[in-house]
Amino acid sequence: MFEKHLHQLEARHLVRRLRLIESEPGPVVITEGRRVILMASNDYLGLAAHPKVKAAAIAATEAFGAGSGASRLLSGTFPPHMELEAALARFKGTEAALLFGSGYLANLGLVPALIGSGGLILADRLCHASLIDGCRLSGAEFRVFRHRDVAQVRTLLARRSARRETLLVTDGLFSMDGDVAPLPELIALADRYGARVLVDDAHGTGVMGPHGRGTLEHFGVESRLPFHMGTLGKALGSSGAYVAGPDNFIRYLLNTARSFIYTTAPPPATAAASLAGLEILRSEPERRTRLWANREHLYAGLTSLGFHTTETVSPIIPVLIGDADMATRMAERLFQSGVYAPAIRPPTVPRQSSRIRVTVTSEHSHEQLESVLAAFQDAGRALGLV
Repeated sequence: MFEKHLHQLEARHLVRRLRLIESEPGPVVITEGRRVILMASNDYLGLAAHPKVKAAAIAATEAFGAGSGASRLLSGTFPPHMELEAALARFKGTEAALLFGSGYLANLGLVPALIGSGGLILADRLCHASLIDGCRLSGAEFRVFRHRDVAQVRTLLARRSARRETLLVTDGLFSMDGDVAPLPELIALADRYGARVLVDDAHGTGVMGPHGRGTLEHFGVESRLPFHMGTLGKALGSSGAYVAGPDNFIRYLLNTARSFIYTTAPPPATAAASLAGLEILRSEPERRTRLWANREHLYAGLTSLGFHTTETVSPIIPVLIGDADMATRMAERLFQSGVYAPAIRPPTVPRQSSRIRVTVTSEHSHEQLESVLAAFQDAGRALGLV
């Protein structure tokens, strides 16, 4: 059965394989014995290999060990967990925060804690898989709306019973398209129709907004949502996720979110590393300045070469190819030219929308970005894409 399924995936050019990285994260990595420019990492600010982040993880490991040993409600809470939650609450301007092992776990626990059987969830069709799975686990009626389609959301809200509990779910910054949700409009609709809004700001955290607090800050709507979700494994350079909000809501999650209650706590080292990442985000704003300068340079270069992109407004720059086989061939040509930018294919993205998802960081040099553009030009011309 498994071989048959794998053969079917192979025939559709959808088989995935792991590629071993043999060096620490950075703009250049070693894989398959080669040095390549990495254009696929979500380490937007280059913090995963920052000396202070590594030192914090090492110090916490020396002090508290490599693992937490149990769920935090048993014996798995350590000082770095508590310190990180306090820092996250300050960062987001809320009363409290709760740490999860990953963004996936946060959403699996958060959505069912917010709504259950009898309720209605309206979710953007391009929401992250963890949100979709959390919606299904909740037991609520689950409907998707067209990507960023405020008019359809308005229609769906108007049709429902005025007393029916409703949750609007969306990414803040969409991971495969690089565009942002229309948060002011969605929040206004939620206020009008008595619904709640849940924003997964995994890719916005540390990137969007004047201070890097995320897509909510970018739109100036932080005060209009009582709770915020984001991750620590992207711009902040470590791993894990958080929900920040009022103290009573965080205590409610601690008692109801199954993905928090029934899992071993994140290692103290990752919490300490995230805490160091937060401090660097605050103290080194030049990293975000470099990130956005690099983004503008690369985006302008790719579009001037004739490549088509999504309506991206972020360091995620998807180069649209369409056919899965062609996207795979494009990625392989780029790799042979020293650029690691893998193909993204269904089911991660809709059919006939396969792409090369390019992500730029603050640590890419001008010379590296010029090499990336030259590789795209050569590969695109060879395959007849430009």
